[in-house]
Amino acid sequence: MKGLILYNVKAGKGKIAKRLDRIVAEFTNAGIEATPKLIDFVDNPFDGYEDIDLVVICGGDGTINYVVNQMRAKGIDPAIGIIPAGTANDFAGALGMPKDHVKAARMIAQGKEHRVDCGEVNGRYFVNVLSFGVLTTTSQQTSDKAKHRYGKLAYVWVGLKDLITMHSIKLKVKIDDKEFDADTLMFLVFNGETAGRFRLAPGAKVDDGLFDVMVLERRNPITTCVNMVRHLFRGKPKAIHHLRSTLVEIDAEGHEMTDVDGQPGPDFPMYVRCLPGALKVRS
Repeated sequence: MKGLILYNVKAGKGKIAKRLDRIVAEFTNAGIEATPKLIDFVDNPFDGYEDIDLVVICGGDGTINYVVNQMRAKGIDPAIGIIPAGTANDFAGALGMPKDHVKAARMIAQGKEHRVDCGEVNGRYFVNVLSFGVLTTTSQQTSDKAKHRYGKLAYVWVGLKDLITMHSIKLKVKIDDKEFDADTLMFLVFNGETAGRFRLAPGAKVDDGLFDVMVLERRNPITTCVNMVRHLFRGKPKAIHHLRSTLVEIDAEGHEMTDVDGQPGPDFPMYVRCLPGALKVRS
């Protein structure tokens, strides 16, 4: 079996680069010929490696998003292994990957392959969540320097500023055959279960062939904060709606920032579809 280990020199606060020899050794011991390659986010990392059987991604959700899109652009379907080395690592969490880099490598090397779903929005693929509205773009608004220095606390500061300036978004939504207008503060389309490791879509699975859609209706700021806290603690506030679907169409009045896996997302209107079993993972 031929494998490619893609890593970001900044991944895991630089720890991935220091542990690279130990990571490679786990695959060698399992009879996998694994070639390390530094990812530069410019060229397609699969150039010259189109025949690989396994790609191991050392990074967070944004790095996984980039690699999956480049992989789809090449039209190849290697198995994917994830060594969590980002800030939130939501998709790795959905796959049950250990936080320890070497243990994660061992789990991939000795693991089995299985299929999971992938999302597609306006021709772009995502693995965990598409979102917009209050608190949903904090990852892309938080500098890499702050993420590496403060970890999840960096998101808190940006999130507080987002809460102060939050505003509602008027939408036209079609979910399967149901159409409705919505006045929302937050809209999320989950393939996974968490965003920023907060379980906002409890019970969602990456292999069920369905999206979990969460919609937060507009309320005053205090009520909104209370509703979000209640939801996190498994309450069921009336202002938060949970729907399940394979197709979602969304249009908004005016321009709004959107987010896919912690990276800048597409403009409206958006056509979002679930691709059941589109990704082969090894864990």
